[in-house]
Amino acid sequence: MHQFLIEPVLGRHWIVGGYDLSFTNSALWMVVTLASLWLFMLGGMKRELVPGRWQAAVEGFTGFVSSMLTSNVGPEGKRFVPYVFSLFMFILFANILGLLPFGIVPGVHPFTVTSHLTVTGVLAIISFSIVLIVGFGRHGFHFFSLFVPHGTPPLMIPLIFVVELMSFLVRPFSLGLRLFVAMTAGHILLKVLAAFVVNGLNLGGGYIAIVTLPSFLLMIGITLLELLVAAIQAYVFALLTSVYLNDAVNLH
Repeated sequence: MHQFLIEPVLGRHWIVGGYDLSFTNSALWMVVTLASLWLFMLGGMKRELVPGRWQAAVEGFTGFVSSMLTSNVGPEGKRFVPYVFSLFMFILFANILGLLPFGIVPGVHPFTVTSHLTVTGVLAIISFSIVLIVGFGRHGFHFFSLFVPHGTPPLMIPLIFVVELMSFLVRPFSLGLRLFVAMTAGHILLKVLAAFVVNGLNLGGGYIAIVTLPSFLLMIGITLLELLVAAIQAYVFALLTSVYLNDAVNLH
């Protein structure tokens, strides 16, 4: 489980007022993710009349997020494009960077920030907070009517209200937990397969054919699957955020 350990980059802890403010590998890879995303956007914002491949890729991502919000929230969803786009792209880049084979460079070890619940949980809480701010800002206390579906018998309202409220409050936990579990499980599986490959090579002989080769082929397949999961999880996170925003904006 060493790949999930959070450690100071320079091997030194900075304690200020009893708090550890060290610059860790998690913070470093968040900076790397943001820098990569900035370079990607910078290369695609040339505003050429005939867009090149890079600009077309950036416009494709922005158009994809914009259409997702428009279909889920409606015309007012355009206001949330900057946030949901940033959320989607950050998660996507963080997931993919954590899968790149940086380990072949001596002293470099990739770190997937989305494999930590603290990161995914904060992203989920921010999204949930925006939903609450928008909901109460637009509808006031009428926002609580979200927890009483239309046509609910009066006798059932107290029970349904409690059930719907609990379901609503669980949303940030399920949102953050889903991404955390998917990335952590995938990386553990790849680590186990990599250990089989290395151990089979060290043992030599028939173990290479029995253990190393099948594990290596399976590892390639799982890696391709993980790349797909990385994109799907970023999409699911952004999609559910847009669905929750729809509840806050289009309250009936």
